[in-house]
Amino acid sequence: MGADALVGPVHAESPLLPLATDQPRRLFSPAVSDLIARASIGALFTLLSINIFADYVRTGHITGLLLLVGESLVVVLTILRRRANIVDRSAAAAIMTTMSLAGPALLRATDGHASLMPDQVTALVSSIGLALVVIGKVTLGRSFGVVPANRGVVVRGPYSFVRHPIYTGYLITHMSFLAAHPAPWNLSVILVADFALIVRALMEERVLSADAAYQQYCRRVGWHLVPGVF
Repeated sequence: MGADALVGPVHAESPLLPLATDQPRRLFSPAVSDLIARASIGALFTLLSINIFADYVRTGHITGLLLLVGESLVVVLTILRRRANIVDRSAAAAIMTTMSLAGPALLRATDGHASLMPDQVTALVSSIGLALVVIGKVTLGRSFGVVPANRGVVVRGPYSFVRHPIYTGYLITHMSFLAAHPAPWNLSVILVADFALIVRALMEERVLSADAAYQQYCRRVGWHLVPGVF
C-alpha cells in the first residue's frame, strides 16, 4: 500500500498559506493541541523513567537506561521544535502517532523471563540504535516533530542513507530491549507500536511529498528505514 492511501486531510498552519473553507471543526485550537501533545509526551516519559530506573536499581542492567536516553531527546526537542508549515491532522495520523509514542512507556523490565542475550550484548546493540537516534535528532534539530508535518526538509547526515534514520534507531533499541526482557507483554507492545511507527513514517512522507526539495531528496534516497530492504 502506498503512502498516499494512508492519510486523510493535511492542513496548512502558516499564515502565508490560505486555509480551505471546508475544514472540519477542531476540538481544540492549534495552541491548545500543541500544549496537550507536549504534556502527554512528558507524562509518558515519566512513566517510562520510573519503570526503567526501578529495574536499574534492582538489577544494574543498563539496556533500559539506553532506551530512556533516546526517549529523553523526544521531550527536549518537542519543547524546542519550530512551528510546522503543514500538519496532518487526520484521525489516522493521531492514532498512529499516539500508538507509536505510547509503546515505549508501556514496556516493562521484568525478571520473570530469562534474557535472550547477555546484558553486555543487548546494551551494545541498544547503543548502536541510540547513536543513530541521537545523530538523527541532532541533525534535525528544531525540525524535529511528533505528528506528521513539514518543519523543513533535512537531507544531510544519516538522512543521506535512509529517509527515517531516527525510526531505524528506535526499531533497533526496541528489539534489543525485547531481547533483554522477552516477556509476551513486551512483544505485543513492540509489535503494535513499531507497526504504528512504520505507518507514521509513511504518513510523514505523504505530508512532505508536496515539497519540491523533498521530491528531489526522495529521488536520491529511496530507502525508508533499512538500506537494501525497505
